[in-house]
Amino acid sequence: MKRFVRGAFIVWIALRYGLDELVLTSFQKPWIRLLARVVSVGRDLRAPRGQRLREALERLGPIFVKFGQVMSTRRDLLPPDIADELALLQDRVPPFDPGIAVATIERAFRRSVGDIFVQFDHVPVASASIAQVHFAVLRDRSGQEREVAVKVLRPGMLPVIENDLALMRMMAGWVERLSADGKRLKPQRVVAEFDKYLHDELDLVREASNATQLRRNMADLGLVLIPEMYWDWCHPEVIVMQRMKGVPISQLQRLRQAGVNIPQLARDGVTIFFTQVFRDGFFHADMHPGNIQVSIEPETFGRYISLDFGIVGTLTEFDKEYLAQNFTAFFRRDYKRVAELHVESGWVPRDTRVDELEAAIRAVCEPYFDRPLREISLGMVLLRLFQTSRRFHVEIQPQLVLLQKTLLNIEGLGRQLDPELDLWSTAKPFLEKWMIDQVGPKRFWRQFKAEAPRWAKLLPELPRLMHAYLSERPAEYRRDLDLLIAEQRRTNRLLAALGYVGMGFVLGLLVMLVFTRVRFF
Repeated sequence: MKRFVRGAFIVWIALRYGLDELVLTSFQKPWIRLLARVVSVGRDLRAPRGQRLREALERLGPIFVKFGQVMSTRRDLLPPDIADELALLQDRVPPFDPGIAVATIERAFRRSVGDIFVQFDHVPVASASIAQVHFAVLRDRSGQEREVAVKVLRPGMLPVIENDLALMRMMAGWVERLSADGKRLKPQRVVAEFDKYLHDELDLVREASNATQLRRNMADLGLVLIPEMYWDWCHPEVIVMQRMKGVPISQLQRLRQAGVNIPQLARDGVTIFFTQVFRDGFFHADMHPGNIQVSIEPETFGRYISLDFGIVGTLTEFDKEYLAQNFTAFFRRDYKRVAELHVESGWVPRDTRVDELEAAIRAVCEPYFDRPLREISLGMVLLRLFQTSRRFHVEIQPQLVLLQKTLLNIEGLGRQLDPELDLWSTAKPFLEKWMIDQVGPKRFWRQFKAEAPRWAKLLPELPRLMHAYLSERPAEYRRDLDLLIAEQRRTNRLLAALGYVGMGFVLGLLVMLVFTRVRFF
């Protein structure tokens, strides 16, 4: 019943804001455009279409807002008016009552806001789909006052998300049963991944731990700043962090006036992304412009400032190596190796002809090399690769969905910063160096150092562990072991007997030689 009510609400919102008319008018056929005019009769659709779409997504809740945030970075795929409106979803989601935020803070820490903070700004500085942020001043244990940002979870988020996810799971099941591509696309597993990351985002302590890990990983890179978390004041519904001062990356004119090297900023963004993905296997997966600023402070001038760590992606060693080999082969235009990797990984059936897959991948990718980013639409490349994957029955990998989304964010960001940026040539040296580190002596030495303490502890314990293992085996295993030992003993006796016979033969031969030599003399 809840799913039906939510589904009816989504349809009602779509009709109220004229989203059906927006979709129909995008077609060129006259009869479809006539249908669009018919369905709009009696409704007030005078507001611009981008505004109507943005307001509809805001009414539908956080999942739809996040969808709009992702789409706002794809100005090459959207009309400018819609892209401009969706960009407002990044930091202008309507805030909730500050009184509720104060009550949440006081309930979380069982102290009044006045006891916790020297100063607390009731007017939120930013409001997003999951939480909103207030600036404050905190007095730490040493008595020093620190400027902080207080992030407070929106109330009543869990039921809304659960209803939306239930609808998505139901629709994913329909797709798998009714669509020929359903099993290959694995929509239910994709929804399960999305479910996990959304629930992770509702736990602000998890977000604080993500930020701490990223801060530790990025400390030696010198390209990005990540706020410090004050763990004494972190709760699943509230976190207190270092206040970061920067210019939103979308304000390019202000950055240019401050003297920031915009093309270098674009290249640094690519370096940060590939470092997080391939070196650490732990990357910020919500990198839309609303979560990125640039420092103009003298000591950190030109560095990125990352915010909002509710969604992070992780990759296994297998995923990293596989992706790095694919990227490197792409950059070298070694399409045969790309095809072989798809077969080796099991992404395509084993009986796939490598030469046919190689030719298909070459036809998709070759036209886009040696072009500046402004002439390349990664969305179109992915669309053509998707069409190719359907032909060769490529299985979609749900664990890489976040990476694909983040790559689109990076491309959209790079397009805004430097349309001349060559994404391929910028990333190629980094990936080649990474591959050398993975297969060379550095990799061996790292693994040896990592495993040495474990083996140093384990080796003295091996006899005891073996004895314990054998002692705990069932009776039939012990009987098998006794039989094996008995057989080995018989073999040992036979070998001993043969040894005695051999020794007797040798001794007899020596005696005979001695006797013969004596008689000879």
